Amino acid sequence: MSKIAIITGASRGIGATTALTLARRGYKVCVNYLSNSKAAASVCASVNEIGGIAISFQADVSKEAEVKDLYRYVNTELGTVTHLVNNVGILFTKTDFAQISAERFSKVLNTNVLSAFLCSKEFVTQRGDHGAIVNVSSAAARTGSPFEYLDYASSKGALDTFTKGLSLELASKNIRVNGVRPGFINTDIHANGGEPDRVKRLSPQIPLGRGGSTQEVANAIVWLLSDEASYITGSFIDIAGGK
Repeated sequence: MSKIAIITGASRGIGATTALTLARRGYKVCVNYLSNSKAAASVCASVNEIGGIAISFQADVSKEAEVKDLYRYVNTELGTVTHLVNNVGILFTKTDFAQISAERFSKVLNTNVLSAFLCSKEFVTQRGDHGAIVNVSSAAARTGSPFEYLDYASSKGALDTFTKGLSLELASKNIRVNGVRPGFINTDIHANGGEPDRVKRLSPQIPLGRGGSTQEVANAIVWLLSDEASYITGSFIDIAGGK
Protein backbone atom coordinates (compact mmCIF):
# COMPACT_ATOMS: atom_id res chain seq x y z
CA MET A 1 0.00 0.00 0.00
CA SER A 2 1.28 3.47 -0.86
CA LYS A 3 2.37 5.69 1.99
CA ILE A 4 1.04 9.21 1.40
CA ALA A 5 1.90 12.06 3.74
CA ILE A 6 0.77 15.64 4.14
CA ILE A 7 3.28 17.91 5.86
CA THR A 8 1.86 21.30 6.78
CA GLY A 9 4.13 24.32 6.61
CA ALA A 10 6.62 22.31 4.58
CA SER A 11 8.16 24.93 2.31
CA ARG A 12 11.08 25.51 4.68
CA GLY A 13 12.78 24.41 7.88
CA ILE A 14 11.70 21.27 9.69
CA GLY A 15 8.77 20.69 7.34
CA ALA A 16 10.90 20.79 4.19
CA THR A 17 13.50 18.45 5.64
CA THR A 18 10.77 16.08 6.80
CA ALA A 19 9.26 16.01 3.31
CA LEU A 20 12.63 15.08 1.78
CA THR A 21 13.33 12.46 4.43
CA LEU A 22 9.93 10.85 3.96
CA ALA A 23 10.42 10.81 0.19
CA ARG A 24 13.70 8.95 0.67
CA ARG A 25 11.75 6.32 2.61
CA GLY A 26 9.29 5.83 -0.23
CA TYR A 27 6.47 8.12 0.86
CA LYS A 28 4.58 10.24 -1.62
CA VAL A 29 4.43 13.70 -0.07
CA CYS A 30 2.33 16.81 -0.24
CA VAL A 31 4.17 20.01 0.64
CA ASN A 32 1.61 22.37 2.12
CA TYR A 33 2.48 26.07 2.20
CA LEU A 34 0.77 29.36 2.88
CA SER A 35 2.47 31.94 0.65
CA ASN A 36 5.97 30.94 -0.52
CA SER A 37 5.14 28.99 -3.67
CA LYS A 38 8.72 29.25 -4.92
CA ALA A 39 10.12 27.57 -1.81
CA ALA A 40 7.47 24.85 -1.94
CA ALA A 41 8.28 24.19 -5.60
CA SER A 42 11.95 23.93 -4.68
CA VAL A 43 11.20 21.25 -2.08
CA CYS A 44 9.19 19.30 -4.65
CA ALA A 45 12.01 19.62 -7.18
CA SER A 46 14.46 18.25 -4.62
CA VAL A 47 12.17 15.28 -4.02
CA ASN A 48 11.90 14.65 -7.75
CA GLU A 49 15.69 14.75 -8.06
CA ILE A 50 15.99 11.77 -5.72
CA GLY A 51 13.32 9.85 -7.58
CA GLY A 52 10.47 10.61 -5.22
CA ILE A 53 6.98 11.92 -5.81
CA ALA A 54 5.90 15.28 -4.39
CA ILE A 55 3.17 17.80 -4.98
CA SER A 56 2.59 21.18 -3.37
CA PHE A 57 -0.63 22.87 -2.36
CA GLN A 58 -1.34 26.34 -1.01
CA ALA A 59 -3.74 26.38 1.92
CA ASP A 60 -4.24 28.25 5.17
CA VAL A 61 -4.72 25.16 7.33
CA SER A 62 -6.30 27.18 10.13
CA LYS A 63 -9.37 27.45 7.87
CA GLU A 64 -11.61 24.42 7.54
CA ALA A 65 -12.64 24.97 3.93
CA GLU A 66 -9.03 25.21 2.81
CA VAL A 67 -8.10 22.06 4.73
CA LYS A 68 -10.86 20.21 2.90
CA ASP A 69 -9.52 21.55 -0.41
CA LEU A 70 -6.04 20.34 0.53
CA TYR A 71 -7.21 16.80 1.23
CA ARG A 72 -9.39 16.75 -1.87
CA TYR A 73 -6.39 17.68 -4.00
CA VAL A 74 -4.11 15.10 -2.42
CA ASN A 75 -6.74 12.39 -2.76
CA THR A 76 -7.03 13.14 -6.46
CA GLU A 77 -3.32 13.47 -7.21
CA LEU A 78 -1.77 10.88 -4.87
CA GLY A 79 -4.47 8.85 -3.12
CA THR A 80 -5.85 8.61 0.41
CA VAL A 81 -3.61 10.19 3.00
CA THR A 82 -1.98 7.66 5.36
CA HIS A 83 0.30 9.91 7.39
CA LEU A 84 0.06 13.49 8.65
CA VAL A 85 2.65 15.86 10.08
CA ASN A 86 1.12 18.91 11.75
CA ASN A 87 4.17 21.14 11.48
CA VAL A 88 2.88 24.59 10.60
CA GLY A 89 3.55 27.23 13.22
CA ILE A 90 4.17 30.93 13.69
CA LEU A 91 6.24 32.96 16.11
CA PHE A 92 6.10 36.73 16.53
CA THR A 93 8.72 39.13 17.89
CA LYS A 94 9.66 38.26 21.45
CA THR A 95 8.10 40.43 24.13
CA ASP A 96 6.71 40.18 27.63
CA PHE A 97 3.15 39.22 28.46
CA ALA A 98 1.88 42.79 28.86
CA GLN A 99 2.75 43.63 25.24
CA ILE A 100 0.96 40.65 23.66
CA SER A 101 -2.29 41.74 22.06
CA ALA A 102 -5.43 39.64 22.00
CA GLU A 103 -5.20 39.66 18.20
CA ARG A 104 -1.67 38.24 18.28
CA PHE A 105 -2.56 35.61 20.87
CA SER A 106 -5.56 34.49 18.83
CA LYS A 107 -3.51 34.33 15.61
CA VAL A 108 -0.88 32.14 17.25
CA LEU A 109 -3.48 29.76 18.69
CA ASN A 110 -5.36 29.50 15.40
CA THR A 111 -2.22 28.82 13.39
CA ASN A 112 -0.48 26.50 15.81
CA VAL A 113 -3.41 24.62 17.39
CA LEU A 114 -6.59 24.99 15.35
CA SER A 115 -4.67 23.91 12.23
CA ALA A 116 -3.68 20.63 13.90
CA PHE A 117 -7.28 20.05 14.99
CA LEU A 118 -8.67 20.67 11.51
CA CYS A 119 -6.06 18.63 9.65
CA SER A 120 -6.35 15.74 12.10
CA LYS A 121 -10.14 15.78 11.93
CA GLU A 122 -10.10 15.59 8.15
CA PHE A 123 -7.46 12.85 8.31
CA VAL A 124 -9.64 10.72 10.58
CA THR A 125 -12.76 11.43 8.53
CA GLN A 126 -11.13 10.25 5.31
CA ARG A 127 -8.80 7.61 6.71
CA GLY A 128 -11.20 5.76 9.00
CA ASP A 129 -8.58 3.52 10.59
CA HIS A 130 -4.85 2.75 10.47
CA GLY A 131 -2.39 5.58 10.07
CA ALA A 132 -0.13 7.90 12.02
CA ILE A 133 -0.02 11.55 12.98
CA VAL A 134 2.92 13.50 14.40
CA ASN A 135 2.39 16.94 15.90
CA VAL A 136 5.39 19.28 15.99
CA SER A 137 5.34 20.95 19.39
CA SER A 138 8.22 22.74 21.10
CA ALA A 139 10.36 22.64 24.22
CA ALA A 140 8.60 25.94 24.95
CA ALA A 141 5.58 23.88 26.01
CA ARG A 142 7.65 22.77 29.01
CA THR A 143 9.34 26.08 29.83
CA GLY A 144 6.53 28.57 29.17
CA SER A 145 8.95 31.02 27.50
CA PRO A 146 8.33 33.86 29.97
CA PHE A 147 9.20 37.40 28.87
CA GLU A 148 9.66 36.18 25.28
CA TYR A 149 7.05 33.94 23.65
CA LEU A 150 4.32 33.19 26.18
CA ASP A 151 1.71 33.02 23.43
CA TYR A 152 3.79 30.58 21.37
CA ALA A 153 4.52 28.42 24.42
CA SER A 154 0.83 28.39 25.35
CA SER A 155 -0.11 27.18 21.89
CA LYS A 156 2.43 24.37 22.06
CA GLY A 157 1.20 23.36 25.51
CA ALA A 158 -2.30 23.13 24.07
CA LEU A 159 -0.94 21.08 21.17
CA ASP A 160 0.63 18.62 23.62
CA THR A 161 -2.69 18.16 25.42
CA PHE A 162 -4.45 17.71 22.09
CA THR A 163 -1.87 15.10 21.08
CA LYS A 164 -2.38 13.08 24.26
CA GLY A 165 -6.16 13.20 24.18
CA LEU A 166 -6.41 12.42 20.49
CA SER A 167 -4.04 9.47 20.82
CA LEU A 168 -6.37 7.87 23.36
CA GLU A 169 -9.47 8.48 21.28
CA LEU A 170 -7.92 7.04 18.12
CA ALA A 171 -6.07 4.08 19.61
CA SER A 172 -8.94 1.70 18.92
CA LYS A 173 -8.81 2.74 15.25
CA ASN A 174 -5.08 1.93 15.14
CA ILE A 175 -4.27 5.55 14.33
CA ARG A 176 -1.21 6.52 16.33
CA VAL A 177 -0.69 10.12 17.46
CA ASN A 178 2.62 11.32 18.84
CA GLY A 179 4.56 14.55 19.21
CA VAL A 180 8.06 15.94 18.99
CA ARG A 181 9.33 18.88 21.02
CA PRO A 182 12.24 20.59 19.25
CA GLY A 183 14.37 22.92 21.33
CA PHE A 184 16.96 25.28 19.89
CA ILE A 185 17.00 24.23 16.25
CA ASN A 186 18.80 26.14 13.51
CA THR A 187 15.89 27.46 11.44
CA ASP A 188 14.79 30.91 10.35
CA ILE A 189 11.91 30.97 12.84
CA HIS A 190 14.30 32.75 15.22
CA ALA A 191 14.61 35.58 12.73
CA ASN A 192 10.83 35.91 12.87
CA GLY A 193 11.20 36.39 16.61
CA GLY A 194 13.69 39.19 16.05
CA GLU A 195 16.84 37.29 16.97
CA PRO A 196 18.33 35.31 14.07
CA ASP A 197 21.43 34.36 16.14
CA ARG A 198 19.39 33.09 19.10
CA VAL A 199 20.61 29.48 18.84
CA LYS A 200 24.26 30.54 18.72
CA ARG A 201 23.82 32.85 21.70
CA LEU A 202 22.16 30.20 23.85
CA SER A 203 24.25 27.20 22.79
CA PRO A 204 26.50 27.40 25.89
CA GLN A 205 23.39 26.79 28.05
CA ILE A 206 22.52 23.58 26.20
CA PRO A 207 24.00 20.43 27.78
CA LEU A 208 25.17 19.13 24.39
CA GLY A 209 26.69 22.54 23.68
CA ARG A 210 25.06 23.22 20.33
CA GLY A 211 21.82 23.82 18.53
CA GLY A 212 20.07 21.05 16.65
CA SER A 213 19.52 20.57 12.93
CA THR A 214 16.28 20.21 11.03
CA GLN A 215 17.47 16.76 9.96
CA GLU A 216 17.69 15.63 13.57
CA VAL A 217 14.07 16.66 14.12
CA ALA A 218 12.93 15.13 10.84
CA ASN A 219 14.55 11.81 11.77
CA ALA A 220 12.45 11.64 14.92
CA ILE A 221 9.27 12.56 13.07
CA VAL A 222 9.84 9.97 10.38
CA TRP A 223 10.59 7.29 12.95
CA LEU A 224 7.37 8.01 14.86
CA LEU A 225 5.41 7.73 11.61
CA SER A 226 7.04 4.43 10.70
CA ASP A 227 6.13 0.87 11.60
CA GLU A 228 9.24 0.78 13.76
CA ALA A 229 7.21 2.85 16.24
CA SER A 230 4.08 0.72 15.85
CA TYR A 231 3.57 0.32 19.63
CA ILE A 232 4.04 4.00 20.43
CA THR A 233 1.18 6.45 20.76
CA GLY A 234 0.51 9.43 23.00
CA SER A 235 4.25 9.91 23.47
CA PHE A 236 6.68 12.77 22.95
CA ILE A 237 10.30 12.95 21.89
CA ASP A 238 12.21 15.94 23.25
CA ILE A 239 14.83 17.04 20.72
CA ALA A 240 16.51 19.75 22.73
CA GLY A 241 20.08 18.69 23.42
CA GLY A 242 19.27 17.87 27.04
CA LYS A 243 17.76 21.29 27.77
